[in-house]
Amino acid sequence: MSASPVRILVVDDEPPIRKLLRTGLGTQGYEVVEAGTGRHAEEAMTSTPPDLVILDLGLPDVAGSTLLKQWRERGIATPVMVLSSRTDEAGIVEALELGADDYVTKPFGTKELVARIRVALRHSFQQHGEKPVFKVCDLTVDLVRRLVHSRAEEVKLTPREYDILRVFVQHAGKVLTHQFLIRQVWGGSADVQNLRVHVRQLRQKIEADPEQPQLILTETGVGYRLRAPE
Repeated sequence: MSASPVRILVVDDEPPIRKLLRTGLGTQGYEVVEAGTGRHAEEAMTSTPPDLVILDLGLPDVAGSTLLKQWRERGIATPVMVLSSRTDEAGIVEALELGADDYVTKPFGTKELVARIRVALRHSFQQHGEKPVFKVCDLTVDLVRRLVHSRAEEVKLTPREYDILRVFVQHAGKVLTHQFLIRQVWGGSADVQNLRVHVRQLRQKIEADPEQPQLILTETGVGYRLRAPE
């Protein structure tokens, strides 16, 4: 199992729907977090920020559209896919105008839903200046599926190693200071030695020769730089 699976927050007050989504998305490698009410959805957004939200419009305590509006007003850009009944066209239009990325009507097929999830995630990465698939030399990083390949073989990274690599990919070609990396990956609660240990471990997994790295380059006394695609 790959490290750091894409986390999806499912917000729906119907347990059978949540179970269907948990099972179907779980088999595709996604990590599913559930919320049966708007209040629980708010708690989940704060405690374990998801990569994507599947949001039912008809919640018992607050309208799904109200939740979506509040998230967008707070600057939360997480992709949101709306779940709705086939007769709720007005609700779908309202949700899309409020910032929903897509919608799926009940009943739905898992295959169609997964395809739409992948499209929404790709759009999100592109909007933030990221390419869904990053390639340089023999390294390939799929930012949607969170898969890493080196010399055509899948590389198993720890969640922390993946987080470091993703920051490098986001800023490929730029010099990143030690403190910038520590803030981005640990929120500032780490030291340079800890960072060096993790970078060394990452190099062991993706470099052809870790002693003479060609991908993650050291900027002496400053930080590191990931080689940019030519």
